[in-house]
Amino acid sequence: MFGKAIALLVFVAGAVVGRAQDAAPAPTVPAAAASTVSAAQYPVRVAVYDDKGSPRTPRDFQRVFGGDKQHFALTFVTAEQIRSGVLKDFDVVVQGGGGAHAQADELEAKGREQIREFVRAGGGYLGICAGAYLASADEPFYLGILNSRVVDRQHWARGRGDVVLDFTPEGQKETGVSKPKETVMYHQGPLLAPAGRKDLPAYTLVATFNSEVAQKGAPHGVMQGTTALASGVFGKGRVFVISPHPEQTEGQEGMVRGALLWAAGRQ
Repeated sequence: MFGKAIALLVFVAGAVVGRAQDAAPAPTVPAAAASTVSAAQYPVRVAVYDDKGSPRTPRDFQRVFGGDKQHFALTFVTAEQIRSGVLKDFDVVVQGGGGAHAQADELEAKGREQIREFVRAGGGYLGICAGAYLASADEPFYLGILNSRVVDRQHWARGRGDVVLDFTPEGQKETGVSKPKETVMYHQGPLLAPAGRKDLPAYTLVATFNSEVAQKGAPHGVMQGTTALASGVFGKGRVFVISPHPEQTEGQEGMVRGALLWAAGRQ
């Protein structure tokens, strides 16, 4: 009799647990992340462009992310490796500061198409300064993966200095920035605006410039209000661009971390 009572209790308890498990909601995965890997999978495999046109970004990323091997696995790749298809082994490719034209030339048409295909198939792209120029859609040698154009291209060499950024609420979520205003170092990154391309989706405004750098003959009153950070989708992948240099600004490195995680579909 006692044994039958124990068996009955075990059966009832199992049924209750089963119903609780059946009722629990399934975890959700962002659509862009589903096209690459699980949103919870770490470390994020990051291919950092390390070739002509980007002299400083590899060491900046090594300093900022190299110690966090739990979340980020950095590999420095050349233009030749990109042309050879190495991006298939990564979650995000990073094109950093330096010269967009030099990067485009070194990648050659095949390398640029490899990046497009990588993002189109579900990979992530993070472009900083020159890499933000390179992602835009208003020059034939650009990648054309973000529906953006460069404002006042004539005065691209407008100098270096700290700038104030105004973040949108959506931009704060994507980057993890806690305050709507932040100050970062700027060094001749692009002033962006919508390109209006019909074959590309509109980008999401992450932050605008709320102050300006107008040196070397650049006119005043142009920079403020233009796009400083933006995000978008290209095919199944994600694109995030940053005009200034939070990775070179003490205390603002987390902004790049948030952008990198967003591009990887982990945010």
